[in-house]
Amino acid sequence: MKRRDILLGASSIATAAVIANSQLSAAKQADSKIPTVATAASLGKNIQIAKDLPGYYATPTGTGKFPAVIVLMEAFGLNKWCKSICDRLAQSGFAAIAPDFYRGTTYAYTDITGAVAKLKSLNDNAVMSDVGKSIDFLTGRSEINANGIGVIGFCMGGRYAFLTNASYPTKIKAAISFYGGGIDAAPGNPLGQKSLLNRVAAMQSPLMLMYGSEDQMIAADEHGRVAAALSKAKKRYILNLFPKAGHGFMSDRRENYAPEAAAEAWLMTTGFFSQNLKPKKVKTTQPPTTER
Repeated sequence: MKRRDILLGASSIATAAVIANSQLSAAKQADSKIPTVATAASLGKNIQIAKDLPGYYATPTGTGKFPAVIVLMEAFGLNKWCKSICDRLAQSGFAAIAPDFYRGTTYAYTDITGAVAKLKSLNDNAVMSDVGKSIDFLTGRSEINANGIGVIGFCMGGRYAFLTNASYPTKIKAAISFYGGGIDAAPGNPLGQKSLLNRVAAMQSPLMLMYGSEDQMIAADEHGRVAAALSKAKKRYILNLFPKAGHGFMSDRRENYAPEAAAEAWLMTTGFFSQNLKPKKVKTTQPPTTER
């Protein structure tokens, strides 16, 4: 990587950190009672997103035009933890839908071999087709604000959240990628993934990247390559690195669960989506009155 690109990426990351801190502060003020994995009520249900695509759908209580988030699963499938993310988003005011790329199959977190084998069977184009069906489902719902749809993904889903931002640039208004391995995959990598950096130019929406400093599955230099590509293309992004956090740090079902990092990352998540998916409130100023 050229020295100029490294400096450009570093500059953008520093600027992004200021934005992230601002969003975190706003989220803390907005969410006085933040739902956690343990406290998230089940607000969703299993549904049929399309004829050939099952999924899970959760909506906030009440009525209205809700912003919505597409939740893209880890390599272990659409399990209880992934559904709990939908429930937590619903408790924070966002409708959430999780397409089931595996069509009903899930894997225990100890079954790495099975999960990896299933991941390798996926095709990027087929997954993006499923995401498109999820977007169509949301835009057809009366309770959804079709102009406020975002995407979030974890692990395998983090890479697909990045790709969704490029594949549906006019329909997705914000994307968050948690420890998305393979965004800049090397040719012939063992998972059969291809680098997505050639898709960066198509992106139009803000992107937030979440990584753990102790992640043994994503090398630190990949962070730099991704940041450099986004900076060179002049895309809006934030890159957050959480100390003492490894791969999968958001999930309390995994050995690498890091509760402090997970709590902070969730505040950043809801703040980022609130800023980019919810309608902006227009402030009106009253003309000064004059006393007689």
